[in-house]
Amino acid sequence: MIGYINSIETMGLVDGPGIRFVVFMQGCHLRCLFCHNPETWKINTGYKITPEELVQRILKYKNYYGEEGGVTFSGGEPLVQTDFLIETLKLCQKNNIHTCLDTAGVGGTNNEEVLKYTDLVMMDIKALEPDKYFKLVGQKINQSLEFLNLCRKLNKRLWIRQVIVPGINDNIEYIKKLKEFLKGYEVEKIEFLPYTTIGVPKYEKLKIPYRLKDVEAMDKEKCEELYKLYQTI
Repeated sequence: MIGYINSIETMGLVDGPGIRFVVFMQGCHLRCLFCHNPETWKINTGYKITPEELVQRILKYKNYYGEEGGVTFSGGEPLVQTDFLIETLKLCQKNNIHTCLDTAGVGGTNNEEVLKYTDLVMMDIKALEPDKYFKLVGQKINQSLEFLNLCRKLNKRLWIRQVIVPGINDNIEYIKKLKEFLKGYEVEKIEFLPYTTIGVPKYEKLKIPYRLKDVEAMDKEKCEELYKLYQTI
């Protein structure tokens, strides 16, 4: 079995608990307006690797993971390569490696099997309403909600990630809606990620129109204020 990988980070500190080996996988069905990794959209533009080869690389750094660290599968969208992901997750758990899935919940073909071998889910919330979700990512919201509900059904450890974008969701109304929405789920942690423009040069290089070209990076202080608001309401 072959998987397609964009890149690897061996000592990641922001993609889950502890020190993590982060695997950025190829393939994504979403076209988020704020995506800063357009080079990961197509599966076969990455380099090939087998589950066994990848896990051997992960094991080289096992001594650094400690009690909290491990491996995080990110992207792109890891679920797009479901079969490869399942086999790799199985091997990780056989070797006592903590597994984390950074996902938007869209594109999988056997999500229940994936979650069986996943210790922690970091779920990206794009938008809460069907029309706004579609406008933001170009897909229907159904799969995302189904995945989130499956995490709840299977009692998965769950972190939520929310990108805050100026003019789109950087307002009190959205934060209140998000708080109300997430009351239905057992969320261990939520992270507000300020929108950045670091991906713009990639679009220029790939000759892809950047649809948020007139939107400035999110002010980090305002983002922090919105996070504090979320915590107190």
